[in-house]
Amino acid sequence: MIIAIDHGNVSVKTNSRTFKSGIRESDTPPPFGDDTLKYNGKYYTLSDKRIPFMRAKFSDERFFVLSLFAIAFEIEDMGRYEPGTMNVHVLAGLPPAHFGSQFEEFEEYFKRGIEEFEFHGKKFKVNLYDSTVFPQAFAAVMPIYNQINTFPRVTIIDIGGFTADYLIMKNGEFNKSNCGSLEHGVIHLYNKAIERINSDLNLLLDESDIDIVIRGEPNEYGDDVKNIIYDTAEEFISDLFGKLRERSIDLRSGRTVFVGGGSILLRKQIEASGKVSSPIFVDKISANAKGYELLYKATKARR
Repeated sequence: MIIAIDHGNVSVKTNSRTFKSGIRESDTPPPFGDDTLKYNGKYYTLSDKRIPFMRAKFSDERFFVLSLFAIAFEIEDMGRYEPGTMNVHVLAGLPPAHFGSQFEEFEEYFKRGIEEFEFHGKKFKVNLYDSTVFPQAFAAVMPIYNQINTFPRVTIIDIGGFTADYLIMKNGEFNKSNCGSLEHGVIHLYNKAIERINSDLNLLLDESDIDIVIRGEPNEYGDDVKNIIYDTAEEFISDLFGKLRERSIDLRSGRTVFVGGGSILLRKQIEASGKVSSPIFVDKISANAKGYELLYKATKARR
């Protein structure tokens, strides 16, 4: 079976699930939590505290364990669990700027052969026989490709956890010479807002608190807290567009497609900036994962 996983610095996304890119490891079963995975004699639970940024996610086993959670969730959600060996082809992605230098190692990271683990009281035996890695951002627009492939120029902006990736499509073709990654993801926004609130108001918030305020969800914070967060979010978007401008990318010409969790979170600030003409938002946080599937099927059909 094919299982697509978007390994974000903030969250892991599949077609059916989104969960924080954080895990806790213990030698004994945890007292709380239903989503416990036992692997290689260790017990793992998902954590709200994300893993610190890793430029190469294949540097250690943490993102592999998160992938096992994603695989187990997808198998269950698809109703494909069986007690015997389940063959799994993993689809994943990398930022366009890192793709050429990392995709081979990232593909090998998932080619483990037979792996066994326990989850939700069931024994899983999966044969990770193959993997394919695609460029993020480009993958995320695949679900709406037929809507944008006729435009002469489309700029794709993927605001993720640690990076904001950009690439240009001309007449439906991915321009490999004009893509890149800026270290300007929402983690930087979180850190700046948290530091300002701590410094000015002596109040400690976490990343989920920032999300709640930006989304306009019910909360008990006063205007002093909210205004700092709103101002920081506006500055974050203004700085991002300034950095893109330095790279000769003007979002006031052509069409601009925004993808990624950061774009969904900051849509109001993007639209209010006055620096983007005709923005298009892909509001599915799992767009990259879905795009990996579409690209894989297209590649397979061409063969």
